[in-house]
Amino acid sequence: MFSNYLIGLREGLEASLVVCILIAYLVKTGRRDALKPIWAGIGVALAIALGFGCALEFGSQELTFKAQETLGGSLSVLAVVLVTWMVFWMRRTARHLKAELHGRLDAALAMGTGALVATAFLAVGREGLETALFVWASVHAASDGTPRPLIGVALGLATAVLLGWLFYRGALRINLARFFTWTGGMLVVVAAGVMAYGVHDLQEADLVPGLTKLAFDISDTVDPSSWYGTLLKGVFNFQPDPTVLQVTVWLLYLVPTLGLFLAPVGFASGKGKVKVPDEPGSRPSKAPQA
Repeated sequence: MFSNYLIGLREGLEASLVVCILIAYLVKTGRRDALKPIWAGIGVALAIALGFGCALEFGSQELTFKAQETLGGSLSVLAVVLVTWMVFWMRRTARHLKAELHGRLDAALAMGTGALVATAFLAVGREGLETALFVWASVHAASDGTPRPLIGVALGLATAVLLGWLFYRGALRINLARFFTWTGGMLVVVAAGVMAYGVHDLQEADLVPGLTKLAFDISDTVDPSSWYGTLLKGVFNFQPDPTVLQVTVWLLYLVPTLGLFLAPVGFASGKGKVKVPDEPGSRPSKAPQA
């Protein structure tokens, strides 16, 4: 449940920050007339992301076992690739996100309503689709037959929306560079488990060999149905009897990816602390700008 909460929090906060920056900029520059197209674009993006998630869940249930494993394994690997790119991209561009969005919004304002809708849709839609895919893959990998994974995701998204609202109201400041570094590192660990589970799915679909070659089997020591087995499964996608290939892929992904991600990228101390623009007439912010 914790890993799914982390996914919802991390991915949801990125989308919330994008929305906050867009809305706050329009309010501060006196362009409240452009808010409706922005909200329309955001609404369309969220609807498509939700529809995409539903299509993955309900569509996969109509497939044969082998087709389900093929689809699950392939999408798990794709989800890991996308989330890896995303965490590196966010860590590198966190300081410049606001300026980038402001530039796109200025261009859209000059082009008209359609461009505003498209700007909001593209800014939020990418986050939404990535989130839907990674959440589906993670829930598929960690599912224990209970709604806890989905509850974790929902709580994470709710927390992200609350934090985004607090950012907008100027009631909260946070070092985003540090936040995205720590959560990104934890997300890389989660992604490693999803990658290993995806490989196992592909092995069960007979697309990848080695299903019967186990690296170890500690099922007698770690009961998957116990509370600690459930915790390990939910947080790390731990499996007491992984194949040799699963362990190999897990190590080959986790060690270099986490090492590269945690390497310094030039964030000076105190930078990355963001507070979105205040509304017109409010007390000016003293927080460093991104």
